[in-house]
Amino acid sequence: MHYEGEGVPQVHTEAAKWFRSAAEQGDVDAQYNLGLMHYDGEGVPQDHAEAAKWLRMAAEQGLASAQNNLGFMHYEGEGVPQDHAEAARWYRRAAEQAYAGAQVVLGLMYYHGEGVPQDHAEAAKWLRMAAEQGDVDAQVNLGLMYYNGKGVPQDYVLAHLWFDLAAQRPPGELRERAAANRDSVASKMTAEAIREAQRLAREWRPHAASGQRQR
Repeated sequence: MHYEGEGVPQVHTEAAKWFRSAAEQGDVDAQYNLGLMHYDGEGVPQDHAEAAKWLRMAAEQGLASAQNNLGFMHYEGEGVPQDHAEAARWYRRAAEQAYAGAQVVLGLMYYHGEGVPQDHAEAAKWLRMAAEQGDVDAQVNLGLMYYNGKGVPQDYVLAHLWFDLAAQRPPGELRERAAANRDSVASKMTAEAIREAQRLAREWRPHAASGQRQR
């Protein structure tokens, strides 16, 4: 309530004090929030090492959002040594809880062979999980894999499907790229194949997400 200013004045230092009190008693949400406040320097001095400490506590309790953020910090070397293998380990733990953002990054790490052996089939597996939740980045990348036949059999219908779904999202760079890719693959397809891809897009429904915080 102090963080948001609900019912009390918005005072981030006061919020951090209460989060710390709960975090020291093992409360996973407080550990997560205190970690983010240290990462951003809200109500406390910005300190990425301190952020990593609290996020690790929450991550070890199984909080997917903390696992994802800890993976990011290991990937970038913020507050902890840069270690792509360690980053992949934390991303995997979040991805296994259906955390879409972690699934995307883990998929791309497999695609490029960062921190894990390069494995395009494994990349497609994780990207598909995120794409089925409606993640635009995953949909574009999965579309490219079907377009190029990397990690999956080349399939223009499925490439068109994933590009088309991404192209229907709010305006932005990814939407524009998806629309351009969709038009490119359509130029290689028969009218019948395009109609089939459009039918699949109309009938597609996203899978339920895990409900984990995606910050």
